[in-house]
Amino acid sequence: MHELRFERSGRLAWHETEEPRLREPDDVIVRPFVAGRCDGDTVPIHRPVSRPMQAGLALGLIDPIVASIVGPVPFKGPFAIGHECVAEVVETGSAVTAVTTGQRVIVPWAISCGTCPRCLRGLTAKCARATGTLAAYGFGPSCGPWGGMIADRLRVPYANHLPVPVPDGAPALRVAAAGDNLADAWRTVAEPLRARPGGRVLILGGGAKSIGLYAAGLAAAHGASVVDYVDRSSHRRELAASFGARTPTRPEGDYDVAVEATSTASGVRQAMRALAPGGICTAVGYYLATGTRVPLMRMYATDATLHLGVSHTRAILPELLDFVHRTGFPAERVTTLTAEWDQAPEAYRARTTKVVLRRDPLNGD
Repeated sequence: MHELRFERSGRLAWHETEEPRLREPDDVIVRPFVAGRCDGDTVPIHRPVSRPMQAGLALGLIDPIVASIVGPVPFKGPFAIGHECVAEVVETGSAVTAVTTGQRVIVPWAISCGTCPRCLRGLTAKCARATGTLAAYGFGPSCGPWGGMIADRLRVPYANHLPVPVPDGAPALRVAAAGDNLADAWRTVAEPLRARPGGRVLILGGGAKSIGLYAAGLAAAHGASVVDYVDRSSHRRELAASFGARTPTRPEGDYDVAVEATSTASGVRQAMRALAPGGICTAVGYYLATGTRVPLMRMYATDATLHLGVSHTRAILPELLDFVHRTGFPAERVTTLTAEWDQAPEAYRARTTKVVLRRDPLNGD
């Protein structure tokens, strides 16, 4: 079978690999037919970061935990890439009862069992039964033997828990990013706005490009009184405005909720300083430095909260998918390039906000 592999900056290619097989009674084999490019995938694709990051680790400028996630030479190819997909189940283990052959599912980016204490607390990206700092698809061997999602077939463990059925009638292209980026955006605004009904929301975009846009749309859909989206890109500002966001050149006033999607330390500081008393900022980027500064005294004085960490997609997927299906939330509006599956090596390199690959499912439209 074939899988897409990242080889080096600016270069991806199809590679032959072994067909996955059922290893445990609760495994399933799935066939991805829609796949989204995660915002984080563009880091190695668009910039030659492996050697500079290796040097940063050696000099103590980059937090050493980075090496435990993506290896001592970060993002060194080749490795199978991709960790957002909609897939159809093609084979099930003898103990699988939650999904059936032919069913369409979202496969979360991180491996989780659903039964350990961490999973039961909702920390599904930190499953106690998974090995390593992260156990995930699409990040290379440091994150386990799971491969990438842009492949002919994929093995999914813990299948009575991990894959989540797509609601009947929900367009696959609409939920292409539900396995990571759309869920990441959901956690930044849905729960914070439940605690702050009608709150004012600030989104600093441009780093985690699609996450910021999904967050803008979801904030508006959850009844935020104001959604301000700040980004240098005029095209992304237009997309945010189509969801009902304002697009000022800089933050205006105090905000109850902030989403830091610039992936910069300065963005974190700007977001924290823009919060109203009791506000919460969720940071969704990569902050690699060992000494990232945050305005702690400001946070103390305003009783502000900074939340950052990996997204626990599996814990929130059922609610997210129900919301998207029930409301018709047009998440596909964020997609800026839709390409055929066999065009993946070229499409994945595109310098655009959100790439989605597609091919025909086996069981029809």
